[in-house]
Amino acid sequence: MLHSDTRILTTHAGSLPRPRRLTELYAARVRGEPVDPAQLAAEGRAAVAHVVAKQIEAGIDIGNNGEQPREAFFLYVRHRMSGFGGGWSRRLFADVARYPEFGAWKAAHDALGNTISNTESVPEAVGEVRYLDRAAVEAECADFAAALASAAQGPDGRRFAEPFLTAPSPGIIATALRNRWYDTDDAYLAALGEALKVEYETIVARGFLLQIDAPDLAMERHLSFQDRPLSEFVSFVEKVVATINRALTNIPPERVRLHACWGNYEGPHDCDVAMAEVLPAIRQARVGGFVLPVANPRHAHESRCLSAFAGDPDKLVVAGVIDVLTNFVEHPEVVADRIERVAQAVGDPRRVVAGTDCGFDTSAGRGRVAEDVVWAKLASLAEGARIASRRLFGGAATKG
Repeated sequence: MLHSDTRILTTHAGSLPRPRRLTELYAARVRGEPVDPAQLAAEGRAAVAHVVAKQIEAGIDIGNNGEQPREAFFLYVRHRMSGFGGGWSRRLFADVARYPEFGAWKAAHDALGNTISNTESVPEAVGEVRYLDRAAVEAECADFAAALASAAQGPDGRRFAEPFLTAPSPGIIATALRNRWYDTDDAYLAALGEALKVEYETIVARGFLLQIDAPDLAMERHLSFQDRPLSEFVSFVEKVVATINRALTNIPPERVRLHACWGNYEGPHDCDVAMAEVLPAIRQARVGGFVLPVANPRHAHESRCLSAFAGDPDKLVVAGVIDVLTNFVEHPEVVADRIERVAQAVGDPRRVVAGTDCGFDTSAGRGRVAEDVVWAKLASLAEGARIASRRLFGGAATKG
C-alpha cells in the first residue's frame, strides 16, 4: 500500500457514476429481460476507460475502475456465486422509520426511474454458496489493466500511483441476502468468507490493491440490529472481521484496505452507532489501511476518533473528506482543513490519505450527485490535498 513522505495522496471509496446506457442494461437484466452479454461487456469496458481518464484528469492518485462492470457494489455476486435465488425485502433503516414524512419523500424519490437500486427485492441464499469460477473477476481485472495501459497522462504528467479494485465484505452479503439454506447464520457467514477468498486473492494476484467494502460494520446497527442490544451488534462486527481475516490468510495486510460506513443514503442518520463503539472491533482487521467517513454532517466530529490509529505506525488512514450525497463542491480550503484535522488526530501526515466518505454510485443509477459535479468534487479533493501538503510537509511537499 502506497505511502508518501512528501504529500497527501488522494483516492476515493470506489463507485463512480455509470453511463445511462450501461445503467439501463443492468436494470433490464435485473428485470429478467434478455440482455446481450457482448454489448454489456463492451459498454462496461468503455465506461471503465472513461472513468479512468476522468480520475487521472481530476488528480486522483489511487484510482479504480469505478465499479463500472458491476450493477452494484455487492449484488453482482449473484452472477459469480452459486446459491442465490428468490427474493425478499429488507426492513426500513431505523432513522427512516423514525421520520415518516421523510420516509414518504424518500420512497417517492426512489420510485423515479427504474434502476438497480429501486428493485423491490434482493436475492436470498437458497443453496450452497460457492464461487463458480474466476472468469468474471479475471475479465474485470484484465479490462481495468487495459484501460490503465491506454490512459493518457494527467495535466501534471501523472497517471495512477496505485490502482485498486473493490470487493464486498462477507457481512454485507450475509445481512442483505438473508440465509434460507444454512443451519446457522455463522455457517452462512463462513461459506461467504470462503467464496469471497477467491475474489480477494485474484484481485491481489493481478497486482491491484484490494478494498473490502464493509458498510455492515456500522450500518447494520440501525438496520438488522436496530432492536437488539449494542453488545450483540459488536459481537456481529467481531465475527465479520474474524471471517475477513480468515479470507485474507494468503494476502499481505499491506495489500488490503477496509472501508466501513453507516450506509450511502441521504437520511437523518440520527440512529447511527458512534464510531467509538465499533472502531475497536474494526481495527482488529488484518489490513494495512482503513477507509472511514468523516465529511458528512453526522460524523464529521468523529475525526478525533482516528487518534486510535496514532499507535499503529504500519496502518494508513484513508479519511473521507468529501461528502458523496450532496452536489455542493467542497472548497479546497475546507478539504485541506479536514485533512489537517485527521493528520493531527493520527499524529503523522505520512499515514493519511484523502478520500471520499463512500462511493458516488454504489448501485447503478442510485447516485445523488451529477457526474460533472463528481469530477469537480474530486478535483477539489486533489487541490485541497495540495494545500494541506504544503502546510503539513512544508518545503518537502511535491507533486510526485
